[in-house]
Amino acid sequence: MTPPARTRAYQTYFFDSTRWDAFRPRAGDILVCTPVKSGTTWTQMLCALLVHQSTVFPQPLARLSRWLERLRDPLDEVLAAYEAQPYRRIVKSHTPLDGLPYWPEVSYVFCGRDPRDVFFSGLDHMANASEETIEDMKRRAGMTEDFVLPSDPNEFFPLWLTTGPFEGMDDGFPMGSVMSLTKTYWAHRDAPNLHFLHYADLSADLDGELRRLARFLGIPVDERRWPEFLAAASFESMRERADELAPGAHFGEWRSNTDFFRSGRRGAWRDLLSAENQALYEQVASERLGPRLKAWLEGGRRALGGEPREA
Repeated sequence: MTPPARTRAYQTYFFDSTRWDAFRPRAGDILVCTPVKSGTTWTQMLCALLVHQSTVFPQPLARLSRWLERLRDPLDEVLAAYEAQPYRRIVKSHTPLDGLPYWPEVSYVFCGRDPRDVFFSGLDHMANASEETIEDMKRRAGMTEDFVLPSDPNEFFPLWLTTGPFEGMDDGFPMGSVMSLTKTYWAHRDAPNLHFLHYADLSADLDGELRRLARFLGIPVDERRWPEFLAAASFESMRERADELAPGAHFGEWRSNTDFFRSGRRGAWRDLLSAENQALYEQVASERLGPRLKAWLEGGRRALGGEPREA
């Protein structure tokens, strides 16, 4: 295996991957690494349930597992919070693997999702952003008050699909790349400390996927408490606990914390994307991903017909 190498820095008005320079890893740390709107909070929740062997955590999940690269959170504060945690830490990242430090003693958990579902979930995400969050983003980006993104999803989709938020990325503007980012992890899917989850697999078999994750993390399954953990990781239960689970809830990021856990709208693109945009997606995804990665990114292990590391 050729280990991943950190060869790039990713920086925008709200995100800076060089903040990892100040992070001191511990053996056993868990990095939850995902594209935006790809099951990040769900994956953090699953890891926290296993690490703490409880549905009640030492801190709200939004503080327990912070997004290290986000500029809105002062770096000194984020690092101090992680240094103060005496248990196995769970760190959130939206950085491509070629922008992350690679530590063999750390576990990397990646969660994928159909890019078309990510797009529509991202639209919900932006519509739910609080006025304070919108103003903060405009200020950091130097946007004028009259700057607006296309309101028609079918006008917005080609821009999102073919324009990257970073130099060298081909998709995701302005929310964040899905395809380019996923490719950096897929290229190292044989790494023994990198584990792949998928939104579709979690939706179809939460029990089986949580057991896979427990094996990867080396955490024994307590069958007596297992039903409790599965119930806590359900969409309905997480929605009920939105104030402690929604990312950014600690600084009022959302108009509604509960609406952060809206329906995933899986497959809604079939009715909402025009035939032209569906054809454009097929062309772009086929060219950029190849058949095996495309199958997995759209449908998980069941669509792939096996484990990513075997593909």
